[in-house]
Amino acid sequence: MQKPSLANHWRQDITAGFLVFLIALPLCLGIAVASGFPPMAGIISAIVGGLLVSRIGGAQLTITGPAAGLIVVILTSVQTLGEGDALAGYRYTLAAIVIAGALQTVLGYFKAGRLAAFFPASVVHGMLAAIGIIIISKQLPVMAGVQSQGASILSGIAALPHSLIYFMPQIGLIALAGIVVLIGWPQIQQPLLRKIPAPIIVITSGILLGHLFHLDQLQPGETFIIPKDVLFATHFLVTFPDSLLASFYLPDFGKLTGFSFWESVVSICLVGSLESLLSAAAVDKLDPEKRYSDLNKELRAVGIGNLVSGMIGGLPMIAEIVRSSANIDAGGRSSWANFFHGGFVLLFVVLFPDLISTIPLASLAALLVYTGFRLASPQAFAKSMDLGKEQLALFVITIFAILASNLLIGVLIGIAAKLLLHIGRGVSLGNLLSISYQLQASGPNSWIIKVSGAALFSNFLALKSQVASLADGQTVIFDLSAADLIDHTVMEFIAHYREDYIARGGRCEIQGLADLESLGDHALAARQRR
Repeated sequence: MQKPSLANHWRQDITAGFLVFLIALPLCLGIAVASGFPPMAGIISAIVGGLLVSRIGGAQLTITGPAAGLIVVILTSVQTLGEGDALAGYRYTLAAIVIAGALQTVLGYFKAGRLAAFFPASVVHGMLAAIGIIIISKQLPVMAGVQSQGASILSGIAALPHSLIYFMPQIGLIALAGIVVLIGWPQIQQPLLRKIPAPIIVITSGILLGHLFHLDQLQPGETFIIPKDVLFATHFLVTFPDSLLASFYLPDFGKLTGFSFWESVVSICLVGSLESLLSAAAVDKLDPEKRYSDLNKELRAVGIGNLVSGMIGGLPMIAEIVRSSANIDAGGRSSWANFFHGGFVLLFVVLFPDLISTIPLASLAALLVYTGFRLASPQAFAKSMDLGKEQLALFVITIFAILASNLLIGVLIGIAAKLLLHIGRGVSLGNLLSISYQLQASGPNSWIIKVSGAALFSNFLALKSQVASLADGQTVIFDLSAADLIDHTVMEFIAHYREDYIARGGRCEIQGLADLESLGDHALAARQRR
């Protein structure tokens, strides 16, 4: 798809890009700090994502930059590869980002964008919820002004009640103000005020309270007597370099042959690619003009962006759903909005670097805790329950597997649990990876797709490719009357395909569902022959 020229919608795209910049700036800083990277690393990622990826990507309305979903992967990499040396871990992780970016670029060239469908929805949602829980557990101590405890994820979560009994009142008040703003700001009805992004209010209130409490001079040890095993943070404001040149770091490839290094590479590549592809597909559904992204081209562009970002000290990036949604709401019309967002970020750090150093870490932590809660909200658990008990079980298994091990192993355990569930239902090993279907012409410009046996997350890529090749404006009928099992991932795909095909001027029907029993209360729950 040819990108619109700058002259087409430059006014709308500049306005949308500026509003997205206001949302992105504090999030970029917070994500970088939470990832164990310097704050400028998040800024670098947003600049590269906006100025470079927007021009070579395959999406129109996505905003590219650092994302909360990668915090866990990057922080784990810094801690594991650095072995206690934060700067060394940062530079080793930059090398992992560069290699992961190169892999993403290769995957994009080999049209691997469709492989995102291989990951079952329940496992993906479990992964996101686990990431949300980890973000909350890591950022709550920052909101209290204390250092987190516990070497592992589970031990850190277990130590939270003890750690949070003692807190810095000034820091806690700044964080609480941020949470109140994030919850209450969307309820404001005044049109002009609603146009101001809530993250900007959080940061502004944090800066004002930080000046009031003199955070730059605060001595935490003098606040009150505390047990020796509870440690306060050593500083409470964002640390920002005096010059932009001091912000750039080169990657260190010294651990290129180590297993931990390649574990980081695979995790960054897997989670980043999956989030980017899912976000880009979700943004397409919000596009008022009903345009569709070239996911392979987008994956390739993100890979190139990560390669460049990692080479100069930046975080990895994805196509980010929240900022992309804000771009659409603000009237963004093309990928130039992403470009302008990156340009405004660059302009701000050039003109106002000293202002960044006055931002309290507690305000950034409040933004991230709110983000983490949205990923792991009770509604996420309720939605899994609506899809059926087995979907809830897979959702919970994935969460606990990630918390007990790491993100990569947890996702693999979730996928293995899903496959074992299907085997337990009688699906043959051959059917796990191969779907049985027939494409039949039923008249001029009319097609019937007859599915038999089991249609699962692990075998439906061939079906997905087949229906993607059908021209618009025809009649497509999915006949599921001969199917024995349709899992949630495939049900969701067929339903979304039907909706999109109708929106593009075609006719699409789903037949045979009456012969299958729903395994949950949700309309897209898995179905099995009665």
